[in-house]
Amino acid sequence: MKNQSLTNNIDWICIVIYILLVIMGWLNIYSSSLSSTEGIADKQLIFIILTIPLIFVLLYVDGKFYEKYASIIYGVALLLLLGLFAFGKTIAGQRCWYAIGGFTLQPSEFAKAATALALAKYLSDTQINLKDVNRQIQVLAILFLPVMLILPQPDPGSALIYSVFIIVLYREGLPAWYVVTGFSAIVLFVLTLVLEPQYVILIALIVIVFIHFKSRLGDRNLVLSGILFALISGFVLSVNYVFTHVFKQHHRDRFNILLGKSVDMKGIGYNTNQSEIAIGSGGWFGKGFLEGTQTKGGFVPEQHTDYIFTTVGEEWGFLGSLLVIALFVGLFLRIIYLAERQKTKFSRVYGYCVAGILFIHFFVNIAMVVGVFPTIGVPLPFFSYGGSGLWGFTILLFIFIKMDANKVNEW
Repeated sequence: MKNQSLTNNIDWICIVIYILLVIMGWLNIYSSSLSSTEGIADKQLIFIILTIPLIFVLLYVDGKFYEKYASIIYGVALLLLLGLFAFGKTIAGQRCWYAIGGFTLQPSEFAKAATALALAKYLSDTQINLKDVNRQIQVLAILFLPVMLILPQPDPGSALIYSVFIIVLYREGLPAWYVVTGFSAIVLFVLTLVLEPQYVILIALIVIVFIHFKSRLGDRNLVLSGILFALISGFVLSVNYVFTHVFKQHHRDRFNILLGKSVDMKGIGYNTNQSEIAIGSGGWFGKGFLEGTQTKGGFVPEQHTDYIFTTVGEEWGFLGSLLVIALFVGLFLRIIYLAERQKTKFSRVYGYCVAGILFIHFFVNIAMVVGVFPTIGVPLPFFSYGGSGLWGFTILLFIFIKMDANKVNEW
């Protein structure tokens, strides 16, 4: 009866989209690695085949298991991240992997699902009120612990993914000023890199004065406006120091190229430039499967991993790229729709985490490939080469699919 209930209530729309994305991903990996002697496509096919029993296990396990043991799963994920500093394998300057035979395992890919479970577990407590400062500190600690272990590897791309949890927390009652502050900080940071600090401070002053008089605030809020202006000014004046002394040289180079402050088509900007050429050359309908000249010529480094979307753009064209984007957007919207239908807060929060994690990967990767975001190493879900990424995203998604199928048993 239990298996019949699972079969009848499983969301086949999510599964069909998942299957289509995985198949398309493998086809693009095959095309982009055709001239490689490393057997990349064959390895990815093995990863895909091994994903099948993994899916059955995820769907077979009782849905309550994930809620009951969420804290333990989260703890194991943290230990695996911590263990990298002693037992991890360094590849291209990053200590992000465990070497197992001829394969490598990247625990940060699994930590995302573990953190989502821990967050859902914490927020599902009926006593939780995110307007309470103590609760805010506790919930942010859940997010910062894995980030603090991932950043020193160094892996800023994986660490960036955790910023999307703020949107989930906002959905569950976190004060809006957290989101506004985060967004404002990003805007001010970028503006200060483009303009002189004094101009940014002047713009901030004009905006604060406008809001103050528009809202007809009293003397007390005049003091608060003054404090806000002082904080913004301090932040703006600190940007150049952070950019010069905290950011590494390759990060500074990528920002400078992105903002048009320097041009380096043969160095740090080579990948993005070649990616834009490849995607642009695809036109409306693409050059055809296995017919991409940029792809076959190996002009774009890491084309089977972070830059896999260049193959989509060149060989499938604008319409093919639009199809891939439509499938991703369809998956995000479907997950959000299902999340709102959940009968438990735990399942709803986890569903929003799944949608958020997949979306920020999708958004940052494509923005990076088309040159509107710095290159930071964020894979495209189900497309980029790698067993850890494929399994991590599969675990993330199918745990939620199991929760959704199990909602008929919830009260």
